[in-house]
Amino acid sequence: MNHRGVTIWFTGLSGAGKTTITQALEKKLRAADVKLEVLDGDIVRTNLTKGLGFSKEDRDENIRRIGFVSHLLTRNGVIVLVSAISPYRAIREEVRQRIGDFVEVFVNAPLAVCEERDVKGLYKRARSGEIKQFTGISDPYEPPTKPEIECRTDLEELSESVDKVWNKLVEMGYLQ
Repeated sequence: MNHRGVTIWFTGLSGAGKTTITQALEKKLRAADVKLEVLDGDIVRTNLTKGLGFSKEDRDENIRRIGFVSHLLTRNGVIVLVSAISPYRAIREEVRQRIGDFVEVFVNAPLAVCEERDVKGLYKRARSGEIKQFTGISDPYEPPTKPEIECRTDLEELSESVDKVWNKLVEMGYLQ
């Protein structure tokens, strides 16, 4: 399949469905035989950005590093799927400007829904004070103001979310 390099940046609260959509889209893209890389926030933090904490400065540096790798891959014709909370608008915009070929996907689910889905128990630990600076509880999440795509995972099926992203990539000329 012919395609151009692009970074597809999935942002949203923990538990919103970023990784779930990314994994389903990855399967569909691999079946279409595209050059593809996935940068998942949890995996990146254990490798590329190990040692960074959760202060605003460290979170911004985490996103800058993910953005740097995404930029290198994108300019070499790779479709990059990034799944990272990336809570701050300004740093997402900085990364968008650096990469250029950038599609922001707001994976949107209400906080209450994210807390219900909380398989790792992170929200419960944040509510009890055990986890400090937790996005959506004790630290802000700044939703995108003009994402290319919004997936409402509390209102739509996984296949609908994946199709929204796929169709937008075709519409924007990244996939043929």
